[in-house]
Amino acid sequence: MARVAALVAVAGFGTMAPAMAEPLFPGGPDIPGVPSVVPTASPCPVVEAKACLRLSTNEAWLVDNGRVIFGPTPISHGMPGFETPPAVTRISFKREFHWSTMHNAPMRWATFFNGDMAFHVGPVDSKSHGCVRMTEDGAHRFFDYLNPGDITQVIP
Repeated sequence: MARVAALVAVAGFGTMAPAMAEPLFPGGPDIPGVPSVVPTASPCPVVEAKACLRLSTNEAWLVDNGRVIFGPTPISHGMPGFETPPAVTRISFKREFHWSTMHNAPMRWATFFNGDMAFHVGPVDSKSHGCVRMTEDGAHRFFDYLNPGDITQVIP
């Protein structure tokens, strides 16, 4: 037993004090040399909104109590004649694999809001028929985070 204690002391483990520093970001990593991640405020004024979309910059965020927890992530939205309107709406339902009968197309990670509009995987470099197209990562995160009844805000 004494030999084990001596090996621990020689290795320096017995002389180390526990780290007492405050974390850079509560609940996040405290890694020397890695900048802290400070959550930013949502660009959407409705504090209760869990998702925020800004059409003018083609960006979307996931939000918790007015603070961004994911994003911005790139999006595309409705083309002229099929605009995605600025509005405050609620998530109605979601489907991991949805098939659009209107457009005969797959809608992976579909999270529906504002009637027949949805966040889903699609090319973010071209306009849609009103849906919000997202990258695979963005659509998957929105799908996992949002639930029916959650508030979504779309701003110009």
